[in-house]
Amino acid sequence: MRKIHTIFAAALTALVALNSYAGPGRETGNPKAAQLSTRSLTLAIGGEPDEGFDPCTGWGRYGSPLFQSTLLEFDRNMNFTNDLAAAYSLSPDGLVWTFDIRPDAKFTDGTPVTAADVAFTFNTAKETGSEIDLTRMRIARALSPTRVEFVLDSPMSAFINLTVFLGIVPEHAYSANYGQRPIGSGPYKFVQWDKGQQLIAERNEEYYGTKPAFERLTLLFLDTDGAFAAVQSGAVDIAMTVPMLVRDIPGYSLLRAQSVDNRGVSFPSTKPGTFSADKFPVGNAVTSDIVIRKALIYGIDRTAIVRDALNGYGSIAYSVCDGLPWSNPDTKIIDSDLAGQKAALDAAGWRIAGDGIRVKDGLRASFSLIYPAGDSVRQAVAMAFAQQARGLGIEVLPQGGSWDDIGQKMYSTPVVFGWGSHSPLETYNLYYGKHATTGYNNVTNILNPTVDRYMEAALSALSTEEANSNWKKAAWDGITGYANQGDATWCWIADIEHLYYVRDGLDTGNQRIHPHGHGFPVISNIKEWKLK
Repeated sequence: MRKIHTIFAAALTALVALNSYAGPGRETGNPKAAQLSTRSLTLAIGGEPDEGFDPCTGWGRYGSPLFQSTLLEFDRNMNFTNDLAAAYSLSPDGLVWTFDIRPDAKFTDGTPVTAADVAFTFNTAKETGSEIDLTRMRIARALSPTRVEFVLDSPMSAFINLTVFLGIVPEHAYSANYGQRPIGSGPYKFVQWDKGQQLIAERNEEYYGTKPAFERLTLLFLDTDGAFAAVQSGAVDIAMTVPMLVRDIPGYSLLRAQSVDNRGVSFPSTKPGTFSADKFPVGNAVTSDIVIRKALIYGIDRTAIVRDALNGYGSIAYSVCDGLPWSNPDTKIIDSDLAGQKAALDAAGWRIAGDGIRVKDGLRASFSLIYPAGDSVRQAVAMAFAQQARGLGIEVLPQGGSWDDIGQKMYSTPVVFGWGSHSPLETYNLYYGKHATTGYNNVTNILNPTVDRYMEAALSALSTEEANSNWKKAAWDGITGYANQGDATWCWIADIEHLYYVRDGLDTGNQRIHPHGHGFPVISNIKEWKLK
């Protein structure tokens, strides 16, 4: 989805543009002498969304939509708090969510935000097949100017998570081109989008909530090398970076934001010979053996991979959702068990051959591992994983590929994926049996009826506590589950830290645990940012 623009040409163009928008208090002639001011901030914190800034097509699902309000927000402890909503409730049968919205919210064109706008937003997102999963919502309808209800076909406890991601759009000003010039009621209003270069936003002075300290934001769309060059020249106030580009740069400190932006290896769990609905091959002869999968999951040294491939900027991961309320702490394992896993492979008939690679019934323990070409972090993880697998007598062959390639091979070939969401629906999509081999859902093709039952119970739960209990049992209930101890179809390796150079004097507040890196998660708490 995300288009990262190439390096120095874009950087130079953007920096020229930056100087055009520098406000009072900023030295434009000498970027290294630039001083912070509440008049403006310049950020290079990720790429731009190809589809624009339309929540109904997916904008905002990995962080604050910036221009639009949401019904609810997460606080720093991942608790739900009101944003546009003033109150909400769930019917006893779990089929109707009702929200009262605050009466004083206005869009940036001066019109009031009404329950009809909220209903329109959710119905439109459902119709457009948005990245926001509203398949269980039958309809949203306004009951009054300030009350809206959502009628579901079946209970869906995770519906409340969706109200954090879906920004509210104005029905009267919505069109197919809305994402190019969005109107919203969020803390900032859209000013200008120069595609491939920059996005400019100004503080919404009519915003009903706590107003941000900074009047103008200029977001430069630079790749990591371009962002690094911009930091070295002193031209940006905050810039995202990667472990390989971390240096001491005078005038900046390094923000290390915790995330659930994980990196893990998928293991196709069935034997080859079948095909997906899209006619792509399903299954892998080697990874369909659970002994191979568990040998890798328990045998690799995650700490060493974090140290060597991520330069220490990450934490070891055992699931797709470590640390979130629906994660099961029992899925944590003791890894680096090289001797034990060698013995398990021997016992299963995987014998070391002359070249050091195991063979069973004429089948070599060898498979390709695809990573997105151009992604240096996933490439480093793939290389480290392959090196450690060799110690077990398993040959892993890393190879870069395009997302088109990956889309055709991911049901039959292991892939270094990255996930991480603030909704348990992501876990559901990765492991639920009926989702197997549809798009990016359940690419490992694991089918476990017990797991499915727990997940259905979690979705049908009438309280967050009941839902989380069932999400945890789906991972591991002591007997079965999708986790390492059970089906073992993913080798989760690390949660990467999101790294940013931050100009001295800028306080970025208390960062929430970041989801996957798409979007701009670092500014989800922009209302807390201030000068020190």
